[in-house]
This record gives sequence, C-alpha cells and structure tokens, in this order.
Amino acid sequence: MSAVDRAFHGLRHMISSGRLGPGDRFPPEGDLCDELEVSRGSLREAVRMLGALGAVEVRHGSGTYVSQLRPEDLLGRLSLTVELVPLDGLLELFEIRRVLEAHVMARAAARITPEELQVLYGFIEKIEASDDPVEFADADHGFHAEIARIGGSRSMEALLTVFRSRSRYYRVFALPEGPEFKRGGDEDHRAIIAALADRDPTAAAAAAAAHIARSERWLRTTRPPVVDDDARD
Repeated sequence: MSAVDRAFHGLRHMISSGRLGPGDRFPPEGDLCDELEVSRGSLREAVRMLGALGAVEVRHGSGTYVSQLRPEDLLGRLSLTVELVPLDGLLELFEIRRVLEAHVMARAAARITPEELQVLYGFIEKIEASDDPVEFADADHGFHAEIARIGGSRSMEALLTVFRSRSRYYRVFALPEGPEFKRGGDEDHRAIIAALADRDPTAAAAAAAAHIARSERWLRTTRPPVVDDDARD
C-alpha cells in the first residue's frame, strides 16, 4: 500500500468510525502525519481525494473539515466514476435505473399535488415541441428530476440524476432512428403523467419501467455517437 493510500484509508476510517463527525475540524497536519506515518505531501493528496468524494472541505486559512456527509451529496459524486463507464457498462446500470425509476414513480403517484402535475405537463409540452437536442435533454431531465423530487427521497433523486446525466452523452437525434425513438418517448411520458394524474402507483411504476426499457433497447440496438463536452453544456 502506498503512502497516499495509507493516508486516504486512515482519514476515511477516522470519519467512518465516528472519530470525526460532520462539520468537525481535522487535527493539525503534523499530528496526522505522525499518526498515519506519512509525509505532508501524501496527506494532502489523500485530503484532495476525499474532497473529490465530497467527504471533506478545505477552508483556506481555517483548516480541513469533514463535510456534512449528506447522503444525497455523496451519492451525487458517483458521477465522477459513472462517467468513465463505457456503453456496455452503462447498459448494465439500466437494470438498476429501471427499478429505481419505477419505485420513485410509484411514490410520486401517491404524493403528487395538482400544482405539481401542472409543472410536469409544462415539461411534457417542451419535450414534445422541441427538435433541438440540448433543449430536449434539458426538458426531459427536468421532467424526471421533478418526479424524483415529488417522490420525496433526496438520496434517490441524487442517484437517478447521476444515471440520467450519464445517458445524456448519447444523441437522440443523431441517427435516422432518432425521430421514431422520440415519438415513442413522448408516448411513454404521456402514459407516465396519466398514471400520476390518476394517482395510480402501480400503473406509474409500470410506465416508468417501460420507458427506461425503451431507452435501454435503443442504446443497445443503435449504439449512438457520444456527445462532445461542448454539446452537453
């Protein structure tokens, strides 16, 4: 195990064991180096790694602190690794996403208000009217994110955001099959919102699962081109 790894695992254990809790300030750098038997350079690299995971916050002039360790914040950092997954790996993750989306949809159907339903109808109108890839992706993300919010779990919302953001790497309109796929997706959205309007958790879950399954089939069959960074922003 390298010195950086030793420092990383040592600091992580201090947090996971409860020795350092949310908002706590780390001991002085020199004390940590002595305890973990690492150099200052190795310790600082370990702190940077924990910072990338959202576990610590470095406050210049003040020190290093444990973050609030909110599950939704830590889960959101999974995007750092999920973005590295190639298409075949992403297709495996769709099984997880299908289950989670169905669960969130059922929760939303039991909780949704008339006002929230109108917000979703607004997103659907934008999705159906758009032929611009970026506008479409933004509206589609907003539709699903709003449903996840209504579902009431911030952790679930954060995890689904990671999956959805990764899917945006692929263009819906780039291939000849794109318009047909969009029409099918529009139909899925209408089925979803109809189930939500009926406050039917079972129908909502089934509609969500069918929608995600359609996306998975499309990606598996067409293997569309990846969007470059500028086009995603």
